[in-house]
Amino acid sequence: MSGHSKWANIKRRKAVVDAQKGKIFSRLAREITVAARQGGASPDANFRLATAVERARAENLPSGNIERAIARGAGGGDEADYEELQYEGYGPGGIAIMALVMTNNRNRTAAELRHLFSKHGGALGESGCVAWMFKRRARVTVRAADEEELLLTAADTGAEDVEGEEDGSFSVYGKPEDLQSLRQGLIEHGVDVVSAEFTYEPSMKTEVGGAEQEKVLSLLDALDDHDDIQDVYTNAEFSE
Repeated sequence: MSGHSKWANIKRRKAVVDAQKGKIFSRLAREITVAARQGGASPDANFRLATAVERARAENLPSGNIERAIARGAGGGDEADYEELQYEGYGPGGIAIMALVMTNNRNRTAAELRHLFSKHGGALGESGCVAWMFKRRARVTVRAADEEELLLTAADTGAEDVEGEEDGSFSVYGKPEDLQSLRQGLIEHGVDVVSAEFTYEPSMKTEVGGAEQEKVLSLLDALDDHDDIQDVYTNAEFSE
């Protein structure tokens, strides 16, 4: 029985990992489809598509999936008819939450997000209610063997900051309007660029802990699991 139980646990864990990977792949494919619809099917002439494909490859999205997503976007039709929206609200303890969404049915998405916020002790707010708390920045994720050399290179390309990540990679930050030049400058200096994207950083943080922390994490997990949400940002700062 112990062997069977172990195998059952392994299968459950694998199912969770597969589900998470499936959600990531869906989001990446959706971003590629929208980018191709807006700017054309050539990554060389469409910076947004080039960065979306770059990010997808970094997450090991199969080439066939990438090609089909580009074809859907270039071909138009209902499958490419997504809207990009931003939803804002408050979580437990008054933390700020901003969710970036791609949806083909804004009424359905709004109703579902309102329900999720309410269910987990938060409230969906009006447009602009928390956006002012976040600063939009360009972020280029890179791999580098020498941090000091990367700092010098990043400074030469106009970067504002460099931060090390837990997986050993580095995030190079800059102004949002400099994303394309920052990425290209790093590539020209021989830096291994993994992905380039926009991100939002809170200008002020709200600390949460104890039972309230669990409620916040539960809400963030629920939002992250929603199929229409591409990214979620918060100003919550969790205690150790």
